[in-house]
Amino acid sequence: MDFKNIEPTELTINPFSAIGNDWMLITAGNEQKHNTMTASWGGLGVLWGKKTAFCFIRPQRYTLEFVDNNDLFTLSIFDHKLYKDALDICGKYSGRDIDKDEKAGITPLYTDGTVAYNEAKLIFVVKKLYRQDIDPKYFLDPSIDKNYAQKDYHKMFVGEIVKVYEKK
Repeated sequence: MDFKNIEPTELTINPFSAIGNDWMLITAGNEQKHNTMTASWGGLGVLWGKKTAFCFIRPQRYTLEFVDNNDLFTLSIFDHKLYKDALDICGKYSGRDIDKDEKAGITPLYTDGTVAYNEAKLIFVVKKLYRQDIDPKYFLDPSIDKNYAQKDYHKMFVGEIVKVYEKK
C-alpha cells in the first residue's frame, strides 16, 4: 500500500479546499460489491468527544444503500487537477448503470473492511455514528431550500474517523 497511517491531528489540509474545491469520493461496500459518489459537501471536526467526519447523500444516490448497509465508509480526497475527469464521472453516472471504477480509471483499495481508492492523496476510514434525514422545516434560512429544487433532501451521516491514510 502506498499510504502511511497518520493521526487525524497530523492533517495539514484545509478542509474547505479539500472538500469544497477538490471534492471527495464517498465509498462503501466490500470486495464483492461497492459504490462510490463524488461529493463537495461535508466536514471534519470534533463531536461527542470523537474526531469526526460528516457527509451528505441524496436519497436517490446508489451509494446511499451501501453506506446504510455497512458500518464503515471512506472519504477519499484526490488531487483535483489530476483527477477532475474521474471525479466528474463518479458524480454524473450511477453505479447501477456502469462500472464507475472502470469508466473513471480508478483502482479500488480494499482496506480495514471497506473500500477506498489507490489514486487518492488522503483517505478517511469512517465508522458510522449517526444518520439524520435533513428536514426543511428546520431550515432557519429559507434560502437553503434553493439547493433542493426536487425536494430530494440529503441524508446526513456523522462518523468517527478511525483511520487516516496519507499518500507516501
